[in-house]
Amino acid sequence: MSIIKKLAAGAAVGLTAYVASRPDVRERLREDLDTARLRDPAVQNDLVTLVSYPGLHAIWAHRGLHRLWQHRAGRIPARLLSQAVRAVTGVEIHPGAKIGRRFFIDHADGIVIGETAEIGDDVMLYHQVTLGGTSMEHEKRHPTLGNDVLVGAGAKILGPVNVGSGSSIGANAVVIKDVPEQSIAVGIPAVVKRPKGVEHPHHGEYELVDPAIWI
Repeated sequence: MSIIKKLAAGAAVGLTAYVASRPDVRERLREDLDTARLRDPAVQNDLVTLVSYPGLHAIWAHRGLHRLWQHRAGRIPARLLSQAVRAVTGVEIHPGAKIGRRFFIDHADGIVIGETAEIGDDVMLYHQVTLGGTSMEHEKRHPTLGNDVLVGAGAKILGPVNVGSGSSIGANAVVIKDVPEQSIAVGIPAVVKRPKGVEHPHHGEYELVDPAIWI
């Protein structure tokens, strides 16, 4: 067994023991499973979701690694373990990233979330999304996503830009400027469109609307 797989197996055992000992963690786990059921119509039951959704596995691992990252002595093991999680799940979340509640990654693969990225509550990402940086300085260099944001497959959000709450990023869009609340951003580079008689860009149901009806 490779060192990466050994690290991943050890992390899984530790996580299981931690969940069993903490009622607050079990409550968050229940919330995550309910979120998966809400966001993904393919969900069949909790057991299948628990063992076969790499996006959830990556999120659960990140919560523990983020706590470890907050202690300077824990930064090297947190970084190494995050790479083990990446190898197993296909999702790379830097342990320094800040992530809110009810976060969901659908068809998790090729996800990259940088060190200074910040993600609000009720955010959903599809596969191949990058929340990347454009600076080599030790500063805020990754995106900030507000609450209730949808990011389509293959989208790249680069630099310390802000994506406002309730907004949607179209598939394969490249976002390099701020996106206001309740907006949609599509294209390369992304063009921001504002609502035209539409209250919410994805209706709270995570379905991207036709940008042709926006101005």
